[in-house]
Amino acid sequence: MINGAHVVVHTRDAEADRAFLRDVLGWPYADAGHGWLIFAAPPAEVACHPSEGEPALELMLMCDDLDATIAELTSKGVEFTRPVQEPRWGRVTAFSLPGGGELGLYEPRHPRP
Repeated sequence: MINGAHVVVHTRDAEADRAFLRDVLGWPYADAGHGWLIFAAPPAEVACHPSEGEPALELMLMCDDLDATIAELTSKGVEFTRPVQEPRWGRVTAFSLPGGGELGLYEPRHPRP
C-alpha cells in the first residue's frame, strides 16, 4: 500500500536549502534532472497532536544526542532559532534553513516504533 513519504520544503532559496541538506547534513540524494535534488531522509515516525489553532504540519529531525548534534551543526555555521526545551517526550530545539524555513530538532525520550 503506502511505501514511503515525500516531504516538500517550500522555500525562498531552493538551491541554498538543497546545498544545506547535501553539504551540512550530508544526506544522500539523486539528481532528478536540471539540478533538482531529491534527498533520502532518515527513518521517520508520524504523530498526531491535538491543536486548538489551525491544523498544521511540522518537520522535526531526530537525533540520539541533542547537545552533540547542536555542537556539530553550530560548527558548520547552522543558526539555532529556539532554545532547548524539555517537554515530557524529549529535548527539542530548532534551526533555520538558508531559504528562510525552520526545522525542529529533537532527542526523543519516548518509546520508538
